[in-house]
Order: sequence, then C-alpha cells, then structure tokens
Amino acid sequence: MTSNATTDSLCEADDKLCISEKKGHEMTKPIAYWYIDCNHRHHLHGIDAPPGINPLEHEDVEMTAQNVQQNIKPSAAAVPQVSTERHHGVFGQVTALEQLYYIKPNDTLNLYRGRMENKNVILRVLKDPATGSEKQRFLGFASFLSELGPHPFIPLVLGVVSVQPPLIIAVEEQKHRDLLGFLWQCRRDNSSCDITEKRIFTMAGQVASALEYLHSRSCIHGNMGARSVLVDEDLTANLWGLGSAYRRRTQVGSPGAVEDMELRKWQAPEVLAARPVSPSSDVWSFGILLYEMVTLGDPPFASIMATELLQHLQRGKFLKRPATCSNTLYSIMKSCCQWNPQRRLSTSELIRTLHTEEKSANGRTVLRVPEPLNLERYMREAGYGEAFNYAVL
Repeated sequence: MTSNATTDSLCEADDKLCISEKKGHEMTKPIAYWYIDCNHRHHLHGIDAPPGINPLEHEDVEMTAQNVQQNIKPSAAAVPQVSTERHHGVFGQVTALEQLYYIKPNDTLNLYRGRMENKNVILRVLKDPATGSEKQRFLGFASFLSELGPHPFIPLVLGVVSVQPPLIIAVEEQKHRDLLGFLWQCRRDNSSCDITEKRIFTMAGQVASALEYLHSRSCIHGNMGARSVLVDEDLTANLWGLGSAYRRRTQVGSPGAVEDMELRKWQAPEVLAARPVSPSSDVWSFGILLYEMVTLGDPPFASIMATELLQHLQRGKFLKRPATCSNTLYSIMKSCCQWNPQRRLSTSELIRTLHTEEKSANGRTVLRVPEPLNLERYMREAGYGEAFNYAVL
C-alpha cells in the first residue's frame, strides 16, 4: 500500500479487511479484477467477457431502480428521491482494482474505479450472468441506499444501472480508501499522515453523526469498525459498510448473532450472546473503533481468542488504555463499552461529548506507533485466523 494510493475499499456492512492500490489498467482487454463485499472479501478472477470485449460497453438504454422499491421496508421519514438511473456510456476511464491480499473468494461482484460526469467513482458491478436472487439483492441494496437519503458523512450513490447487464452501482470515491488501511499507512509513512488526538475527535464525531442518522432511519449498522469507515482527501470520515444494515431491513426477524467469526471482537456482549441487536450495540462497536484509531490500527483484544471474548467480558475485563490514549478519550471508550446497554452513551450524547472534547484536545502531537505492521499477526489477533484460512499475496 503506497502513500499515493487513491483507490477505495468500498464495502457493504459485512465487509472484511481489504487493502487496494492504484494498479489498475484500462478495460480494453480481458483483465483481472477485485470486488469487496460486506460479509465476505473477494479475490481476483478472470473476466467472463470474450477476448477484446469491454464488459461496460453496451448500447444506451433507459434505466431505473424504482422497480425494487417494494422490497424495502418504508422508513419513518420520507426523503426526497433523486433519480439515479444511468447508462453504461456515462462511465469513462474504467480501471480494475487489484488486491493486495484476499479473504474468502467470491466471484459474483467486482469493483472498478472510473469517472462519471467529471467525478471519480467506484463501480460495484454484478457479474453477468447472475441469478434472479443475485439481481434482486443487488438492486435491493441500491434501492436501500437511495432510500436512506443524503448525509454529509455517508458516501453518495451517484448512479445505478438497473436494466442492461452488467448491473452497476456508482458511489463517490473516497481518496484515502478505508480508515483501517489509512491508519496503517500513517503507521508506516509518518511524513504523509498527521493523526492527532484532535483529529480523532473530529473524525469520530463525523462517524457518530452518520451513525445517529442511520438510527433515526430505523437502521442498525451492525459492522462498526475502521474497515467500514472511508476517508476522503480532506480526511473527512464517511461511514460505509451498510450490507448488514440492509439485510436487517429486508430480513424481518433476523437474529442478532454474529454472522462471521472475524467480526466478533468488534461486537457488543449481547450480540456475542446471540441476543437481539439495538442502537446501543453499535455504540459498543464505536468504542472499539476509537481504540483502532488511537492505536493506528491495532486489533482489539489481541491476546484473547474470539471464541473466548464473551467470557472475558463477563469477568468485567476491557481493553487496556493504549499508551497513546489520553484519559479523556479512554473514558469515552469505556462509556461506549458498558456491559449494560442502558448504561452506554446514546449517539446524541456521544456526539456532544466528542464535539466538546475536540475543542481542548491535543492537535499538535502526531500519534506514532513504533511497531511496524505485521499483517499475519494482525489477522491472527483480530480473529480472522479462527474463522478460515487466509492467504497473503
């Protein structure tokens, strides 16, 4: 991962860890490409198109995603809908994103970078041919994102191709990709990053604002973590990883249990115990996100097996205060991660606290972590190794 990398790890809510570099090339010949899905991370596959065929070159047709609106539960408040229907011809300079390493291969969707109407976009492309259920889920997610409406700290959906395959969702690009990769970059390249405690309060306040908005729309995120936050060029933090929120909206009565082992160390105790999730479950995970930020991407509960985490928390144990963390920031972490959900900060209280503390936070001392990143150790300590075998390329 280089300091001038401009690609994004745009993921749905079940996203796992992924890092990408700007190593794509024009789609004028068969290529390999990469897509990141939110419950699973995917790996490179050869393209299905015949030799010499650009899979995004099709005749212009009228498109709309409105035909899937009935699959989405109506929200409490109406948000003016803006047409997002597009045709393939509006996408230019399309390049494939190559992965640095992969977890859990899946070849149903792919991720590209391109230009649309003078804007950099990330294209989520459903591979063709696709089954009816795959198309329904893909367009249902597009409709869900549209229904959420705009928010300053949630990436904006700029276009949807819903009729002519391949089906596409175009989302605005965030230059510095996912926050976890950005934190790791700050750890390796001190000259390009200036993460201070004040910056943490600022970015955390932006994420908390987006989270409060989701909760006001009757959505529980379910996958809070640095992997699900995207960082733009001006270091604005944007909440993403909305796949699990979509599934909860469309699968009535879905259990609150952790769907994947590698998410466990970010989940609240009630989720680990397979009890229903609530907005306060997201607040717990937000506290873990603060830990990731102040440690520049350390895994939480590194010495605890994911399968033993619930018992660890039942004994009243919690994360130790990192050396780079002030007492104030650590106090907010602990207030987010109370065992009793009713004792955790509400999102509105969290936002007020972050904004208040931001004013007096240290904005001069840049956070440094002397230990270099060991990817294999991170994967193990974060719980990925307990879930499945992984490969580092």
